[in-house]
Amino acid sequence: MHYHTLGNIPHKRHTQFRKPDGTLYSEELVSTEGFSDVYSLVYHMHPPTLISKIGTPYSVAPEIADDKNMMHRSLEGFKIDRRDDYLHSRKPVLVNNDVYISLAAPRESMTDYFFKNSSADEVIFIHEGSGTLKTLYGKLTFGYGDYVVIPRGTIYQLHFDTPSNRLFIVESFSPVRTPKRYRNHFGQLLEHSPFCERDIRKPINLETHDEKGEFSILIKKQDHIYPYKYATHPFDAIGWDGYLYPYAFSIHDFEPITGRVHQPPPVHQTFEAGGFVICSFVPRLYDYHPDSIPAPYNHSNVDSDEVLYYVDGDFMSRKHVTRGMITLHPLGIPHGPHPGTVEKSIGAKETKELAVMVDTFRPLKLTKQALDIENEGYWRSWVE
Repeated sequence: MHYHTLGNIPHKRHTQFRKPDGTLYSEELVSTEGFSDVYSLVYHMHPPTLISKIGTPYSVAPEIADDKNMMHRSLEGFKIDRRDDYLHSRKPVLVNNDVYISLAAPRESMTDYFFKNSSADEVIFIHEGSGTLKTLYGKLTFGYGDYVVIPRGTIYQLHFDTPSNRLFIVESFSPVRTPKRYRNHFGQLLEHSPFCERDIRKPINLETHDEKGEFSILIKKQDHIYPYKYATHPFDAIGWDGYLYPYAFSIHDFEPITGRVHQPPPVHQTFEAGGFVICSFVPRLYDYHPDSIPAPYNHSNVDSDEVLYYVDGDFMSRKHVTRGMITLHPLGIPHGPHPGTVEKSIGAKETKELAVMVDTFRPLKLTKQALDIENEGYWRSWVE
């Protein structure tokens, strides 16, 4: 990310910054990797340490149903039950030690509590619905096709415009960043990057809540939720600056890289993290070599599990695709286009497909919720 600031801040960091009544604002450093990576400085109306009560933690650990998968799988993502509450609606389906992939279909906004993930950065892909992310750093509006990136440790609320919401959520246990090969040594996105800083939406409209009372904060850490009560409103910042803050990026602003022959999946990469990458497949022109085959070639996953989340459009390499479908092609088994789709793709000029891909470099485990929505027999679809 790059530098951003909202609200009022002092001329120099770590110096006296006083309210109109003469008392000091409370400075907080929000840092990563100790003091060695990106950070922001936040100035609060009240110290951010005022905890009035701590409740009993409870487990939200994924229920693993298959921890040694060696079979192509397909899940019907839209069969995840709709729930009123945001946190209750989050259902992990594919997990390992680097990443949790979840589906959610919340109907109601977060109005009576706040949430903080202390263990993971979150990337929330908005498949259906719209609304506003509210945080200490300001507001971010979101809608169909947005990636909403929330750094770990960020207290937030999601406010939805309607009850019809579908979310694809990636929890990363390492920092989520734009691909290193798309950045220069100053961190600026390069000319050949498929997106640039203009496409990244930063928080706006900082609201300072100078309120005392009892505010419920649910904190997730190591697969447990810790219920906390704060004595002051968590969004009490008068100002902040730095490089660490939530942001949004629309998949519709991803500019595809094309070529004379079929391009490999890394050209679709959007984010990177420890142990996995996230890619965006968007409408694009097909390859323009006179003998090109637009359909992807067969591919042996030697050292990665491939997850594809189908958003919208037509997919020339797959049959019977539905919105919200997830396919898992595990390492150790080749996969490729379905029978008949290679010849069918020849001569096609463009694709209207829209999908999110997550490639992990360690095997994924399937949860009980995943098996509940599985299309059984998907592994036979190459011969049927």
